[in-house]
Amino acid sequence: MPLSKIRFSAILTMLACSSPMVFADATSQAKLHAEAKISEADARATALAKVPSGTVSSTELENEHGKLIWSFDIAQIGSKDITEIHVDAKTGKIVSTEMETPKKQRHEAAAEKKEHKTY
Repeated sequence: MPLSKIRFSAILTMLACSSPMVFADATSQAKLHAEAKISEADARATALAKVPSGTVSSTELENEHGKLIWSFDIAQIGSKDITEIHVDAKTGKIVSTEMETPKKQRHEAAAEKKEHKTY
């Protein structure tokens, strides 16, 4: 079998194996977005008002402890810590603010990676 056909077959196999998880995640995200009353842009403005000199490094819409929230990781120049701000996606109010050290960030990343492997 020519090398190009082998590569094509390998790519098709990878897509076939991973696509159910991708579609499931996209479907669940679509449902969360449909439930949100507050846009990402409005929630981002609320979060950045709390850390005015910060830059959003990641955003996620998620259900956490029974609440639909926008989660923002905000970095600041000169600091390795991240400020994580949760904004209620239905009311627009800040639910929590937490400082994360690099050590805590690594721990969270490892836990999230482990969680995604269970799907």
